[in-house]
Formats: sequence, structure tokens, C-alpha cells
Amino acid sequence: MEDKIKKLQEMYDKSNNIVFLGGAGVSTESGIPDFRGVDGLYNKKYDYPPETILSNSFFKKFTKEFFKFYREKLIIHGVLPNDAHKTLAKMEEKGKLKYIVTQNIDGLHQLAGSKNVLELHGSIQRNYCLLCGEFYNLSYIDNSKEIPKCNKCDGIVKPDVTLYEEALNEDVVYKAIKAISKADMLIVAGTSLLVYPAASFIRYFKGPYLVIINTSKTSSDIYANLIIRDKVAKVLSKLNV
Repeated sequence: MEDKIKKLQEMYDKSNNIVFLGGAGVSTESGIPDFRGVDGLYNKKYDYPPETILSNSFFKKFTKEFFKFYREKLIIHGVLPNDAHKTLAKMEEKGKLKYIVTQNIDGLHQLAGSKNVLELHGSIQRNYCLLCGEFYNLSYIDNSKEIPKCNKCDGIVKPDVTLYEEALNEDVVYKAIKAISKADMLIVAGTSLLVYPAASFIRYFKGPYLVIINTSKTSSDIYANLIIRDKVAKVLSKLNV
């Protein structure tokens, strides 16, 4: 492991345009469960499959049930940024890390101090009225009874999270692909690269250093210059940034 950390450090020192592509494994060490892990949402029993509950059609048809599940399972209280989030914030502050591209919706990167965060699937921290567009924070959703309604027009307040059957934000996807295509180092961490289109973003990387940090194999291991099989926070905390 020490040899791999040393190699990672050498790559980091030589790079000046780093992009970080992260998945659920970045946040699990903060206590947020991985959807597809052994103890994740997709391996637990509900009246409906989680993929169904978290779909746009279910949201529209069974709005009350959607928010019950959403509050119970997607809003996790007391979570704080871990060493991965903190190290990435330092890397950005030093000017080495240009963008974080994340599949997570928890907002922990921003809480750690990162500014250039591209959230592919949105964020639970942002919520908008479907009628007038009024903004509401997470606590408003958390403290609302049943279906959260807008104080101005009584419209339904929807989390700014990409549900199944919804397209990703085109602007965010474009910025992510552009950032990755210009990077000289791409760190892919905490993701098995099974969820598309995020899993396909690696093909846009043309730089010299592709690093994959994950506890299990990924679909893009054959393309990596360095593979570290360990937890993201543990690895990144060893970097001298």
C-alpha cells in the first residue's frame, strides 16, 4: 500500500489540472449508506422497490408515499464531511483540483469547503416549488408534514434531485465532460462505475494519470494507471496536498 500511496503522490505532484469523479463510496464513511451495497436501500424490503419509489411517475402519482420514503431514507441526520471531502477541499484551495464531479446528493463536498462541485444527480440541499420556483432548504422538507407545500402559491416543493425517468441536467453533464477532457489527472473513487452516464465519462479523459480508488473492482480498471483497493478517505488522507 505504501508504494501505491507514493506513486499517487508522485502523480499528484506532477499534475495541475485534476478532476475527481466520485460515487457513493465517498460518503459511506460519513455514515450515508450505499444504495447498492450489502446494507443499501436496494437490498431492503419495502412495499415498492426503491427504484420505483424514486421515480418521477411514482412522485406524481403517490406523492405522499414518496416523501415518507424520502424523509426516512434519503435525509440522514448528523452526517459530516470525512477526510476524503476535507482533502479534496484542500486540493481545490491549492489550485490543483479544478472540479469535483459527484454522483452523490448529500452536499458534503460543499460543507467541507469545495466550490467547484458538479452534482450529476442534484442535491437534497436544494428544493423548489414546482409552480413558482421558490427555493426551500433541506430543513423545510424535513420539517414539513406529508407533502411540502410552497408558502407563496401552495405548489408542491420538489427536491432538486434527479429521479428515475428524469434526464440529467444537460449543463452539468456538459461541464463534467469538458472538465474531464481537459484534465491531466482523473481520480475516480468510491464508485464501481455501473451507473450511466457517469460510468461513460472516463472515455473522455485523455490525460496521463487515471487513478481508481475503490474497495472492489470496477469496469474501467484495465484503463487505469494506478488502482488502489481501499477506502477513499483513508487513501486521500495520506496525500500531502
